[in-house]
Amino acid sequence: MKFGWIFVDNENWEDRKEVVKDALENSLSTVMVPKEDIERVKELGNIKVISNSIKGDIVVINKGDDLDILLNAKKSGKETGVYITIESKEDEEYAAKVSKYDYVDYIILEGKDWTIIPLENLIAELFNENVKIVSVVDSVDEGKTAYEILEKGVDGVLLRPCGRNDIREFSKLIESINSEKLNLDYAIVKKVEPIGSGDRVCIDTCSIMEEGEGMLIGSYSRGLFLVHAETVENPYVATRPFRVNAGPVHAYILCPGNKTRYLSELKAGDKIMIVNKTGATREGIVGRVKIEKRPLMLIEAEYKGDLLRTILQNAETIRLVGEEEKPISVVDLKEGDKVLIKFDENARHFGMAIKETIVER
Repeated sequence: MKFGWIFVDNENWEDRKEVVKDALENSLSTVMVPKEDIERVKELGNIKVISNSIKGDIVVINKGDDLDILLNAKKSGKETGVYITIESKEDEEYAAKVSKYDYVDYIILEGKDWTIIPLENLIAELFNENVKIVSVVDSVDEGKTAYEILEKGVDGVLLRPCGRNDIREFSKLIESINSEKLNLDYAIVKKVEPIGSGDRVCIDTCSIMEEGEGMLIGSYSRGLFLVHAETVENPYVATRPFRVNAGPVHAYILCPGNKTRYLSELKAGDKIMIVNKTGATREGIVGRVKIEKRPLMLIEAEYKGDLLRTILQNAETIRLVGEEEKPISVVDLKEGDKVLIKFDENARHFGMAIKETIVER
């Protein structure tokens, strides 16, 4: 996952305070500030502070400073970094050297007369090291380039924003870069059958979803169905665009990092993955989970000879995504209909994909 930090170096505190507030409002919760600002920045919200003081959350020194400062900071539980201005090959070599110390978490690189080449060299040399490379940039476009260098790119970007719009666009850039693109395909419905009542899970999120969005859920980890959010107007109840009526307590849901969890495990504050009909994804936060006894329906669908199953509440407002990427109510489903799924040949162990043979029925 790529990350982004905000460099707060305005001349007076009132201007710096506004930058910190803008960062917080755009979910950029790590800022680099002068050491005299640490305490008052902390008063603005739950935010991680980078500074050249032991009071910071990430303690950063400059090239040539005593590295024992970082060693001691690391012993006290802090994250650490070295800020290096790259003006010569010697600076680049110094960056590579300190990156290999196990008490250095980040190297923060600012170029004066360069844009790409030293970053390329360091990304290649430090590919297998644990250190994270952070590039200092003056625009969102420079940040995008840094994230993409040598395909791997830097781990993080420290942006000096020129204004509020820069911070907003930087936040969108990071969300876009971290978004996974999934391969969805159609499976053919073979059976739709009421099966009685059971405990089903309703997921209310902290996000507003749009038509075509939902969550990947199913009884088998190898085949997850795109269950549509309650965004579709209907004569029965008001829309709940923050909600996915997900399925019974045993079912899997796909979460960030290509991990699955049981629906029964979810709780407020957990992160889930919102997926749209094209396979584009974004993170969502669970606001509430409701488990209630409801009538259930078994849905079987075939994908390339493999029979997949899921169970959903038997109600008009529960939808999958059918042909032409349109939501279709489970009460209207019939044999021969096509529904979007994500197929995965990997088995799962504690939610993680593994190469293992597991039979799911």
